[in-house]
Amino acid sequence: MGMKRREFLAKSVASAGGLLLGTRLLGAQEAKTGGDCEAHDPVTLGKTQIKMTRVGIGTGMRGGNRQSNHTRMGQEKFNALIRGAYERGVRVFDAADLYGTHPFLATALAGMPRKDYVLTSKIWFRRGGIPDPERPDASVVVERFLKELKTDYIDLVLLHCVTSGNWPTELAGHMNVMEGLKKKGIIRAHGVSCHSLAALEACVNESWVDSVHARINPYGAKMDDKPEKVVPVLQRMHGAGKGVIGMKIIGEGDFRNSDEKRDESVRYVLNLGCVDAMVVGCETVEEVDDLAARVRKAPAVKTSA
Repeated sequence: MGMKRREFLAKSVASAGGLLLGTRLLGAQEAKTGGDCEAHDPVTLGKTQIKMTRVGIGTGMRGGNRQSNHTRMGQEKFNALIRGAYERGVRVFDAADLYGTHPFLATALAGMPRKDYVLTSKIWFRRGGIPDPERPDASVVVERFLKELKTDYIDLVLLHCVTSGNWPTELAGHMNVMEGLKKKGIIRAHGVSCHSLAALEACVNESWVDSVHARINPYGAKMDDKPEKVVPVLQRMHGAGKGVIGMKIIGEGDFRNSDEKRDESVRYVLNLGCVDAMVVGCETVEEVDDLAARVRKAPAVKTSA
């Protein structure tokens, strides 16, 4: 029987991505200290064993109630975005229960070798935000994530939108379950997505934290505090071996109409030396290309501590 069109497209995209990896990714050095850097350069996430590309695609623009701009664009356009990013060497795809993009990603990545890309997702433990009134423990939630994503494991699972400085005590139940899931290989690493300076500071000395999603740009847009207050916390966190993934690099879209601000934000984050990678909610392949171009022309990346 002849190959179906969908299977042909999936195999073609995978082949194209493999070729790109062969010519660019596999020959690249981690955390370059000279020359141009690339969005698809490989980096290691803190002290985890997770290898990922310097730039990942976020899927939660204007997200809430299991919807986002990415779900609202429909499966066909979403496929074009994710497969277009994959073709360009991007291998990190950031999701969350709040965004509703798990099944969209499963369809878009069908046919791609699972070992070739990194999936991150987030557990919504707060009231509201998603339709379900119950908040079951992480084992129940992650089992559903696996089915929605059609995968046997998730690389990084975070507790989403942590704001309390006392979160390690308040969320200890989820943390214990997630630690057990990591020991079983169901998730490879765990951490939090922070939405306050106090929550960030609590990560520094919390041994459970493998990685943190932190809001960072040079303008303080959609951040937890001013950059001069946030950056020292990220430096201490990274120095303690935590992975740091930057988000809100484009200010949740606030800098879309400013070439100067996009350039400066990308340059700033790349040169902090305490941010391993960044996820950006690109909504078109053109935005993926634009971001990659700005990464490429940024000055040399500092060696991380």
